[in-house]
Amino acid sequence: MTSATPSGLPPANFAAPHDVPIPYMRRTRDYYLALGYPKPYEWAHYADAPFAPLRKPLAQSSIALITTAALVPPGTNMPRSGPYSADLKFYEPWSAPSDGVFDLRVNHVAIDYDHADQTDQSSFFPLDALRDAARTGRIGRVAPRVHGAPTNRSHRTTIGRDAPDLVQRCIEDGADAAILVPNCPICHQTLALTARALEAAGIATVVMGAAKDIVEQVGVARFLFSDFPLGNAAGKPHDRESQRESLALALDLLERAPAPRTTMQSPQRWSESADWKRDYANAEGLTPDEIARRRIAFERIGEAAKKIKG
Repeated sequence: MTSATPSGLPPANFAAPHDVPIPYMRRTRDYYLALGYPKPYEWAHYADAPFAPLRKPLAQSSIALITTAALVPPGTNMPRSGPYSADLKFYEPWSAPSDGVFDLRVNHVAIDYDHADQTDQSSFFPLDALRDAARTGRIGRVAPRVHGAPTNRSHRTTIGRDAPDLVQRCIEDGADAAILVPNCPICHQTLALTARALEAAGIATVVMGAAKDIVEQVGVARFLFSDFPLGNAAGKPHDRESQRESLALALDLLERAPAPRTTMQSPQRWSESADWKRDYANAEGLTPDEIARRRIAFERIGEAAKKIKG
């Protein structure tokens, strides 16, 4: 029997104080300051957001899928779960037939390697769930191609080059709407900017993401927020029901969002405990030796990426 408070109501079962969306912009700023990078990154920020209503019923619509995950070249022996590899970094958008077989990796420096599970690509690339939606008639069809957006820290490059390129590809494919699934913090900015460009071109969008503060600062039409570790924004790994439910919420949002800047939070919880939220890019408690080690590792990653880019 539950005891009552003096007011006659059951006692409040409050969540833990840290059980809130991770403040990624503040965490990454403080983390890189601790590593010795004194100039904070300037995140994109708009006061308004373009909004394109669906042009036809969802059951008749062609839906594109855009990811920031990297394609693994055929014949490459690379584990599904592992540290960042500069070898998979890409600098131009890619496209591939949506009826093909994909081997993708969430290959970013700043995903949550401690808690995200990379072994099931359906948890960050919801193509199987989207195909199921087409088979059941929830959507008209999956667009002929899926697309990859390069993660670019330069707002100018994303806005001026990559986003228009992806818009043109979606127009060529006859897409009526697009689902965009980012992974790392910068990915969330990249695909939020891309979503804005698609909306301005008349293509309805929904961003399925885990970095709430970043997406909402950029300003998008529709945002499905899953309070999961970075790298698993499309549902829990190896949990088809979680993935189907996540996509279903995104499709509902495509249909029902009444205005721009509509955010829907998924009711799913990553785990019973929210302690995983304390860990990501948390500079508190790092020893000087650990800070120095992480700075060296970060510099090496940057140098490797520069060599690949040429």
